[in-house]
Amino acid sequence: MLARISRRLAGLLATLFAASFVIFAAVYAAPGDPAVFLAGGRDKLTPERLAQVRSQYHLDEPLVVQYGRWLWDCVHFDLGRSFKYSDQVADLVTARFPTTLQLVAYATVLFAVLGVGAGILAAVKRSTWVDSAVVGGTTLAASVPSFVAAIALVSLFGVQLGWFPVSGSGEGFGGTLHHLTLPALSLALGALAIISRVTRQAMADAAASDHVEAARASGVPERDIIRRHVLRNALGPIITMCGLVMAGMLAGTVVVETAFGISGIGSLLVGAINTHDFPVAQAVLLLMVTGYIVVTTLVDVVHPLLDPRVKEARS
Repeated sequence: MLARISRRLAGLLATLFAASFVIFAAVYAAPGDPAVFLAGGRDKLTPERLAQVRSQYHLDEPLVVQYGRWLWDCVHFDLGRSFKYSDQVADLVTARFPTTLQLVAYATVLFAVLGVGAGILAAVKRSTWVDSAVVGGTTLAASVPSFVAAIALVSLFGVQLGWFPVSGSGEGFGGTLHHLTLPALSLALGALAIISRVTRQAMADAAASDHVEAARASGVPERDIIRRHVLRNALGPIITMCGLVMAGMLAGTVVVETAFGISGIGSLLVGAINTHDFPVAQAVLLLMVTGYIVVTTLVDVVHPLLDPRVKEARS
C-alpha cells in the first residue's frame, strides 16, 4: 500500500510539473503584449519605455528562463505580484478562494443527493415509465450548457418570482446559502445527469450478481436486498465518479461566477485574461489543475478501499 501511494505521489508531482509548463507557455502564447499593458497603453509609448518595462518584469528573457524563475518562486509560495492590482497574487487568490469552495461544495451536495437519488429510483423502477422519465430528464439536463441554465434560472427564480438574488455571494451561513442556490444549481445540473446514469448502471450490475439472486431465492425482503447488497456494492463507482466530477467543477465555476457576478477565482481568472494579468491567470490555472490532480489521486487511492473487487484485481 505504501509503495503504491509513493508511486501515485511521484506521478502527481510529475503531472503537476508538466501541467505547470503547459499553463505558463499557454498564457504567454495568448494574443496581446503584457508589456504594453504595464506601460499604460500604446498612447505615447516609446521603444525606450517598452524596453524598460520588459527588462523590469523580465519579459525580455527566453521563455524557459522565465518559466524557471516563476516555478522557483511558486515552490517558495511566491506567486508574484498582479500587473493590474499591484497586490500579491497569493492575497488575491486567498481572498476569493473560499467563495469558490463554498460554491463547489454546495453544487457537490446538490448533484450527489439528487443524482444518486434519481439513479437509485431509476434502477429500482427499471424498464418502467419512472425509469424512462429519469433517463429523459437527466439527458435533457446534461444537454443544457451551464450559462444557458444560469440565464434560465435567473429569469425564472430571480427576476419573475424573486425567490433568489441574482448576484453576489451573501454573508453568513443563511445569506451565503440563499445567494449561492441558483449558481450551485446551474453548476450541478450537468453533473447530476452523469451521477444518476452511473448510479443506475452500477446498481444494475450489482443486482445481477449471484449473491443477490441467492438472497432473493432465500426470501430476503427486496428493500433489504437493495440496501444491504445492491447499493453497498455499487458505492465504489458512484463515489469515484462523484470525486472526479467535483474535481472538474473548479473549472466550471469560471462561467457560473461570471454569469452571477460572484467574486471567486473563476471571475478573477476571466478578468486576468482580459487584462493580460499573467501572474494572476497562471496562479489560478495552476490552482485549478492542482485541485483536480490532487482529488483524482485521492479517489484513485481510496477506490480499492471502497470496492474490494478493484483491490483484488490490482493485487
